[in-house]
Amino acid sequence: MKNIFNYNLIVIGSGAAGMIGAITAANNDNKVLLLEKLPKLGAKLKATGGGKCNLTNKLENSVFMEHFGKNGRFMQDALNAFNNNDLIEFFKNIGVSTHAPDGLRVFPTTHNSQTILEALIKELENLEVEIKTNQKVIDIELIEGKITSVITEDGKYTTNHVILATGGLGYPSLGAEGDGHKIVKNLGHKITKLHPAMMPLFVKESWVKNCRADTIAKVTMKINLKKYKNLNATGDLIFTKNGIRGPVVLDFSREITPIFDKYEEIPLLVNLTKGLNQDQIITHVKKNPTLTILESISKLLPTSVSYELLKLCEINPEEKYKTVEGKKRDKLINLLSFTPLTVTGHEGFTKAMITRGGVSLKEINPKTMQSKIVKGLYFCGEVMDIDGPCGGYNLQWSFSSGYLAGKLCV
Repeated sequence: MKNIFNYNLIVIGSGAAGMIGAITAANNDNKVLLLEKLPKLGAKLKATGGGKCNLTNKLENSVFMEHFGKNGRFMQDALNAFNNNDLIEFFKNIGVSTHAPDGLRVFPTTHNSQTILEALIKELENLEVEIKTNQKVIDIELIEGKITSVITEDGKYTTNHVILATGGLGYPSLGAEGDGHKIVKNLGHKITKLHPAMMPLFVKESWVKNCRADTIAKVTMKINLKKYKNLNATGDLIFTKNGIRGPVVLDFSREITPIFDKYEEIPLLVNLTKGLNQDQIITHVKKNPTLTILESISKLLPTSVSYELLKLCEINPEEKYKTVEGKKRDKLINLLSFTPLTVTGHEGFTKAMITRGGVSLKEINPKTMQSKIVKGLYFCGEVMDIDGPCGGYNLQWSFSSGYLAGKLCV
């Protein structure tokens, strides 16, 4: 095994967090080695946001952190060191212009993740960061509790400082296998329970397969279990052949997948009518008495969905609302205000954009991203037990934590 000496820092993983960590450390005149197990850098970054790369958003730090739930406060020091404005300025300085077409979400003006990836790689090269691909790390070597080297399948690289930026388990086709979790678990770190998140879900109801043509806007969904009644999300919904997807599902799946540890099925209540309550729905259908019930409901919902809900209530779509039997009318109004769906499963980490869970935050110093257990070991990005919704949250966290680790590790 060949032994290569004298790196101030070794960064393991070439996602957003790892690359900016390496860039930041190299800017401070450190000799930096970036190790990536795949043939090319940034495979998952390239796929982010369907290839459009939603970098961040315009929210203030305090509001931004709230979207991460109970672990959000852990981010404060990293965001103070490198917030959304700093990220925008950083990319401007390396030749990437950005904009926020909806006033909130920030993208490169090209709407192409390749633009981001190429700019980061060019900056790594400008700063003479040594890059080695096809390097699967198998261990971080310690002597008397201090890091001495990083061992790959090909060799040993000597250093006293390591940034672990290996990500989670989402999209194993892009290299995510939980390597970092296994390595630091052997060093004494606790890894919280890992769940796939930000992905489509399967549902029991077969009627959804007939409603695949349309996106339903401003859908609200909540979990119909007493213990989880306060969990809810709002956004666009799309029905699939065997389930549901769309932004609201991607966000809410973060809350749903861990519940499968306790339940085989998870009941949801979904408002498909942009938040209208029962009284408002009744007012709507009574407003145009000459319309058929299908025509009336189709002003609230896509016709395909309207037809399926009427079928569930055993109502003739050609009837007028006033002629529909009372019990069937009540059932329809209830169904329109909250449609029940039963989540039965998901495709696991294969289709998960992010991982819920990771290295315990209790064992990491939020002011530096350094391990409280192993001196010289730093964490950034998704490898830690912190995850957020769609909309630039997770990428900003990766950049912020990577920047802080890179700035303070050597």
